[in-house]
Amino acid sequence: MKKLLAMMLSLLCVFSLAACTAGQTTDGADAASDYDYIASNGKLVIGITLYEPMNYNDANGELTGFDTEFAQAVCAKLGLEPEFQVIDWDMKESELSSRNIDCIWNGLTVTEERRENMDFSTSYLTNKQCLVINSSNAGTYTDTASLASAMLSAEGGSAGEDAVSSDANLSQASYTASDSQASALLALKSGNYDAIVIDYTLATASVGSGDYADLMIVEGVQLADEEYAIGFRLDSDMTAKVNAIIQELIDDGTLASLAEKYDMTELYEGAVNK
Repeated sequence: MKKLLAMMLSLLCVFSLAACTAGQTTDGADAASDYDYIASNGKLVIGITLYEPMNYNDANGELTGFDTEFAQAVCAKLGLEPEFQVIDWDMKESELSSRNIDCIWNGLTVTEERRENMDFSTSYLTNKQCLVINSSNAGTYTDTASLASAMLSAEGGSAGEDAVSSDANLSQASYTASDSQASALLALKSGNYDAIVIDYTLATASVGSGDYADLMIVEGVQLADEEYAIGFRLDSDMTAKVNAIIQELIDDGTLASLAEKYDMTELYEGAVNK
């Protein structure tokens, strides 16, 4: 009788454990719905880096930018509070999968390699990678071949870094990864590099004026055409919910107005009209 009772108790424990772990991921979070998990927190934690015009601090120290306002508009429709969290861009995939953040929303380039680790929303901007140099070197660095033995940088883990490694000439250069695109710009200005590869969106908003008046884009160099989208966890039901809202913001003109405000109308139309 005691043996039978012990067996019954043992089976009860097994079934109880199965019931407790059902519907959970390995990190203990509810696997049924990523949206439910996020909604239960009342906020959307958004992984970003700081760079103009996507997410940056204005003269008053307030976070602003195209992606900032875009995210705020989407969160308003979701009934969630946006929480922007600066991350190490090179660690963005692990930050997302570990749920330190809920999405990556910061000029994120769509690539097939990244599709293996995240879901992408509808693309909302086109972009390209470009070379930026000091204007005093305009006659020296005119194409990628002239930079084959130069000192070069791009943000670690970025599309810019991919562009360097995939170009026959740039891949021969003396390359050092930067913590961010902003730090790459500062290092170029300080003379630490001969050239950097950064997003065209950042380059057009930064170089040739203000603190970066002495920097310029190397015209005529085609490195990579890209599209920006929001990155969510694999198989997340947030992707479909946000895609529906993106379409609403396209239809009511909100995104077109933001693109005009941040001087990205051409890049916006290139994505939504393709």
